Amino acid sequence: MMRLSGVKQTVTLQQRFRGILLGTAVGDALGLPAEGISRRRARRMFPGRPRHRFLFANGMISDDTEHTLFVAQSLLAHPTSSTDFARRLAWCLRWWLLSLPAGVGFGTLRSILRLWVGAHPSRSGVRSAGNGPAMRAAPLGGFFPDSALKRNDFVDASTRITHTDPRAIVGARAVAAVAAWAVREELAGRPTPEALTETLRSVGDGEPEWEDLLGVLAESAGSEESVQQFADRLGLQRGVSGYVYHTVGVALYAWFRHFGDYERTIDAVLDCGGDADTTGAIAGALAGAVVGEGGIPEDWVAGMRDWPRTAGLFRRVADALVAEERARPIPYFWPGLVLRNALFLVVVLLHGLRRLLPPY
Repeated sequence: MMRLSGVKQTVTLQQRFRGILLGTAVGDALGLPAEGISRRRARRMFPGRPRHRFLFANGMISDDTEHTLFVAQSLLAHPTSSTDFARRLAWCLRWWLLSLPAGVGFGTLRSILRLWVGAHPSRSGVRSAGNGPAMRAAPLGGFFPDSALKRNDFVDASTRITHTDPRAIVGARAVAAVAAWAVREELAGRPTPEALTETLRSVGDGEPEWEDLLGVLAESAGSEESVQQFADRLGLQRGVSGYVYHTVGVALYAWFRHFGDYERTIDAVLDCGGDADTTGAIAGALAGAVVGEGGIPEDWVAGMRDWPRTAGLFRRVADALVAEERARPIPYFWPGLVLRNALFLVVVLLHGLRRLLPPY
């Protein structure tokens, strides 16, 4: 049995929601400097315990956390209507593109451009099986832990804004389902492999490739294989791709394999290389849903120096999501994003130049 040092029976709902949002941000920020690097080179460039390296010893978030925040804020605005929720989320994505973010997936970019020329949020998505919808799905699971019907309604609405491939929907539903499971059952001990695959099978509607993935996951779980060995089974020796089944599969297996240990979960997915910020964000959200904010290493939270989307903002949004009285979206100084994104772009370019140098 894996050690459960981060899990406490007294983890409150508020702490779990803070864990989802802060867990996303921390995993994203830690993985961002190594995004797109092969497993072998990532180990050479970033040896030892993961730490913030994006801006000197400070971390910044990417689109994974930004989109997760948009989902959470849209839930605060429209917690009962998936149609109104989708309209609000689409509005967030439109204006996010105008803030000149450095990293935009091609499928997401095309979808937002379609939104700007008048496409309805239910018809703006493109045929893509990218991992964008999955990276922002965890708050929906935590918010709708008891109703799979309601949860899937909102997850599907969020997904179709940018992606229409059924595999993108299955991946996003899977992330939401596991987050819902952690919140609903107040999970404090690692579930059995059978319970995990049963939960994940419920979102796939018999999709053949998803069933194949679950078979591999069950075999790896039964053999107590490492996360890297599981990734190898998927053919990801050089790094995790942006394909939703690869990203979600690795993140889910890391959540299971290192259940209750946020630090080891993040370390394991980052050690796989590839799309490290997204695997870090998804695995971080799911691990955070179990351990709460208190289970995330303090230095990793303190090391995030982003603005205006700060750790304090994520806490306030999380607290509003669990408030007994209906809350409104949490305001912050969004005009500052243009200056922030300009700095972010410069740092991204510097990282690109750094990658031209050894070690290779």
